[in-house]
Amino acid sequence: MSPAKSAKWFLLGGLFPLLTVVIIIRTFTFHVRNDPVRKCSSSDADFIPLTETRLERFRQALRYQTVSRDFHDYNRDELQRLGQFIVHEFPAVHSSALVTQEFVANYSLLYTVQGSDRSLTPYLLASHLDVVPADGAQWDAPPFSADLIDDFIYARGTIDDKHGVMGILEALEFLLSNGFQPRRSFYIAFGHDEEVSGIEGAQSIAATLKARGVDRLHFVSDEGLTIVNNMIPGISKPVAIIGTAEKGQAVLRLKVEGQTGHSSMPTAENTISILAEAVHRLHTNRHPSMFGYGPERAMLEHLAPEMQFGHRLVMSNMWLFSPLVSWLLSQKPASNAQVRTVTSVTKFNAGVKDNVIPSVAEAIINHRIHPAQSVQEVIDYDRYIIGDDRVKIELKGSIEPHPQAPHGDHDFGYQVVKNSIRQVFTDAVVVPGVLVGNTDTRHYLCFTHNVYRFSPTFMFPDDIPRFHGVNERISKKNYEQVINFYHHLILNADDPQLPPLHQHSDEL
Repeated sequence: MSPAKSAKWFLLGGLFPLLTVVIIIRTFTFHVRNDPVRKCSSSDADFIPLTETRLERFRQALRYQTVSRDFHDYNRDELQRLGQFIVHEFPAVHSSALVTQEFVANYSLLYTVQGSDRSLTPYLLASHLDVVPADGAQWDAPPFSADLIDDFIYARGTIDDKHGVMGILEALEFLLSNGFQPRRSFYIAFGHDEEVSGIEGAQSIAATLKARGVDRLHFVSDEGLTIVNNMIPGISKPVAIIGTAEKGQAVLRLKVEGQTGHSSMPTAENTISILAEAVHRLHTNRHPSMFGYGPERAMLEHLAPEMQFGHRLVMSNMWLFSPLVSWLLSQKPASNAQVRTVTSVTKFNAGVKDNVIPSVAEAIINHRIHPAQSVQEVIDYDRYIIGDDRVKIELKGSIEPHPQAPHGDHDFGYQVVKNSIRQVFTDAVVVPGVLVGNTDTRHYLCFTHNVYRFSPTFMFPDDIPRFHGVNERISKKNYEQVINFYHHLILNADDPQLPPLHQHSDEL
């Protein structure tokens, strides 16, 4: 062997043990902030039990059929009845000198809770009053009955999102009834048309706050990701995912125009074949992985300390294993949606008669856009992949991805939400993540980018289809946890700042 080759192998032989040492050290020393928290227990003096009165109040709220069907198309009568019910059922909230309640855009609810320290930046708790339609044919109970089956409450809105509305109000009612006087002011916003984009409800609430001189919020907490169990390989504990980013959306119309003709004399290409080729190219050329440019990498790193050794080793050393992890996540639809902009063909329209070549062919493409990209970047990529000027691209509608909310050791809003979760869901590991759907939070981004999307609902794999689907439900125990989560969130957010962070390095 030549001296040069000998030196090369000597160098590699020396680097491999060093690399192994670095990987092992990082595997056992990588950590994230986990403050000591007082766990919520039913024996606590300030624990809020799910009494029959609270349970029945929730069930009654679920019976109001506050269905949104399309823009400006929602059940106004039922929304009005729900609003009146809420005002009647929470006397401490609606009679307190600290609270101002008002209806915005007729049906949305806005509360201002006045704190004693005007120097503290206020925050906002959000949820929504409307629900998606429900066809009761396949349900185990009528979707607006709020029937109890095996300690579960079955109704449209149980997990999206009346549990948030009623949980926040129950927590505030309890606090005010027991003499709570906040230091930090906060707002509560319940939009009435979130399911159809919030262009009347949340948008009007934001405009109302702006008109009153509110220009900054410390953070916003709204619905979003949940606590999942048995869904992430390598970890046996429940995982609570806080949405620190929200995917955008672009709905594109692809259109090809050409000559019509009789099917007995076809040309080499026609509008359908050209469009079909364009759609095929989009399907076989996925948008690039953006792993590491959104919170998906941080999600796995935050899980690492609680994972089995093999998974922990990989997730603690993303500086080395990122390409492998990105490839693995890209293999399944659910995880693939976390790491890239995804493409779905939702409509394909062409033809008027069996024996006529159509002059126009159209397809609708729905993109859900990764937080590290923009709507324009997605369109440019599609145009490049299609590579055919005969295919015209029209943007029908879009939502830019939301800015990523900070989720580090010193970020107040994230740590407040995280600690509130850990107090109530005591076994859960809390991590940041990407919300693939869209919420009312788009309307509050003018006040802050510190937006945290979390729904305190506990889900197993077979619960996912219930969301907007058949047999939506929540357990009585989980609803009790919802109330206590918001109770702790209000208390924790009332602190002026986070406690000092204790790190092992401080002792070295």
